[in-house]
Amino acid sequence: MSKLVGKVALITGGARGIGLATAQALGKEGAKVVVADIDADAVRQAATQLQAEGVEACSIACDVGDKAQVHAAVAEAVGRYGSLDIAVANAGIVRSADFLDMSEADFDAVLRVNLKGTFLTGQAAAKQMVAQGRGGVIVNMSSVNGITAIPTIAAYNASKGGIDNLTRCMALALAPHKIRVNAVGPGSIMTDVLQSVVTDKEAMGRVLSRTPMLRVGEPSEVASVVCFLSSNDSSYMTGQTLYVDGGRLALNYTVKVPEEAI
Repeated sequence: MSKLVGKVALITGGARGIGLATAQALGKEGAKVVVADIDADAVRQAATQLQAEGVEACSIACDVGDKAQVHAAVAEAVGRYGSLDIAVANAGIVRSADFLDMSEADFDAVLRVNLKGTFLTGQAAAKQMVAQGRGGVIVNMSSVNGITAIPTIAAYNASKGGIDNLTRCMALALAPHKIRVNAVGPGSIMTDVLQSVVTDKEAMGRVLSRTPMLRVGEPSEVASVVCFLSSNDSSYMTGQTLYVDGGRLALNYTVKVPEEAI
């Protein structure tokens, strides 16, 4: 039996990559899905794709750094499907620059989407869940870069580290309301962002050298963990971050990458 029948899920950053894969996974388990994304055209196409795959889905354009737009996304879920049971705060961006050269504008932009957006999404979703009085689930999207650092993405590192502790704070604050809050921390996953930086064999070799499983992960492999955290299979879990990283965080050296793996 599908594990999420009767549930309604909101996924931010749902137009592509991990967000779209998460919508597909939750929908496959029976959830009704609202995909939200700042790219209005792309998120409409994502909803159409989900519907073609048999998922009951709709879309809404949403800038997660804007409180009013986040509340509108929650209202869309409730207005369309009657409730909100699962919220996945997945929207995120990255800006790259040497630490000494990173602009204040880029730093602010990343924190606004990644950290503030996660806060606004979680708070709006939690208020709706509290009003409903039957609990719920919030899943935040962290990263291995919340623990380890890359010097050219200082804002991203800071935002994901912040999400880890925000997740713990939310879990404690919302436990009395039967709302569980956890996070997922991906490693190198084949998304548009990764493809934009892994443009040749040398770049892929660097990625794989810090990935013991010697391959890049797929968005569906992150989505399946989000699905687990959204279901009663994780009913006694809250305040945790689960890493989907091919062994990266366990590694304190680099692995030799065979030519055929690149």
